[in-house]
Amino acid sequence: MKTLKEQTEAKVAGGRKAKPEFMHMVDKLLAEQAEFKKGANALKLGQQVASFILPNQKDESVSLTDLLAKGPVVVTFYRGSWCPYCNLQLRALQARLSEIHDLGAQLVAISPEVPDGSLDTDEISNMAFNVLSDQDSKVAAQYGVAWEVPAFFIEHMKVDRGLDLNVVNNITSDNVKSSTILPIPATFVISSDGTVTWRYVDVDYRTRSEPEDIITALKNLV
Repeated sequence: MKTLKEQTEAKVAGGRKAKPEFMHMVDKLLAEQAEFKKGANALKLGQQVASFILPNQKDESVSLTDLLAKGPVVVTFYRGSWCPYCNLQLRALQARLSEIHDLGAQLVAISPEVPDGSLDTDEISNMAFNVLSDQDSKVAAQYGVAWEVPAFFIEHMKVDRGLDLNVVNNITSDNVKSSTILPIPATFVISSDGTVTWRYVDVDYRTRSEPEDIITALKNLV
């Protein structure tokens, strides 16, 4: 079975072949976000996380405090179900979920999408972890991974993908600013006392933390 990195690299290679000019512009824009790329604003190792309560895919409230009372928690931020790289990541995590659970940990995935739109119904039914909706990106901001998306990407989503983030994320006139905010790919391993013990942060949406590395971090924590 291919690693997540091999899968994402194959998708990037396909994108470079199909749309070289677009991918070149993506490279340029992401290179300009060097500070974000290095995770300068993200929670650091040893820092305490703020708790949150967010709705899951069944519109049930999920509390980080309650989850941590049972053991470590893996928190991963993704852009949305419309992002093919995110879907590769969630499926890869689902494939290793039993190993995460065997280490006494739980997994939650957070995006700005509304609870009933994070994944299609069939896919939700196959996910054995909580998919949470951070509609206003407040939790992403608390973790230091909320990113104001450059206009180039917003235009690409609208024109080339037919995606309107105002619709996808149920943005209203009261929170229209958040329509340009998305989380950067980031994963945190949080110990039961609420401390960040491992993290992966990269503004390049074409990369993701490898499930094997997450499992290793959990083993080290145990």
